[in-house]
Amino acid sequence: MPHSIAVPDACRWLTQSLLNPSPAPSTLGWLFDEDSLTRRLTRLSDDGFSVTPLFEGWHPLRDDECAALELPPGSMGWVREVYLRGHGEPWVFARSVAARSALQGDGLQMDALGSRSLGELLFCDQAFTRQAIEVCRYPHAWLPEADQVDGLWARRSRFDRGPLSVLVAEVFLPSLWRAVNEHPENC
Repeated sequence: MPHSIAVPDACRWLTQSLLNPSPAPSTLGWLFDEDSLTRRLTRLSDDGFSVTPLFEGWHPLRDDECAALELPPGSMGWVREVYLRGHGEPWVFARSVAARSALQGDGLQMDALGSRSLGELLFCDQAFTRQAIEVCRYPHAWLPEADQVDGLWARRSRFDRGPLSVLVAEVFLPSLWRAVNEHPENC
């Protein structure tokens, strides 16, 4: 089962212009960076980056995900939850979802990614366009049990290619901020 099945009070996803109060500039730099997070984490880890799949499969999408993908509430979709790691330590919890109807017949093999980064695939395919980045304080119940703390910053954006939309959410764990503070030269 995916970690994000609980339905707590949903977070309110906001664009940068609507954030009030705004987080520290260093946090903003990570939240709204439009380049590949995979590449940035690879730099920060000095090539010690890896992906650990936690869950992959068909599952009903959350209401906020259905709204972002312009789907009816309760729609089925492909859900992929992973840890993005630096030197084996989980730095980011990522949840990617796509509608079943859009994935079938599109050719994007989300079920065959394994320990490869979906983000890298999305950034390498020029046909994908990225929509605006939104951020929120991620509900702790949507996180894996080991990381259920309140107030973690998360961001999400939708990547579109024709009728296919993939919604990617990334939650920045405390271990990432420790690594950023310890190795600012790699950021």
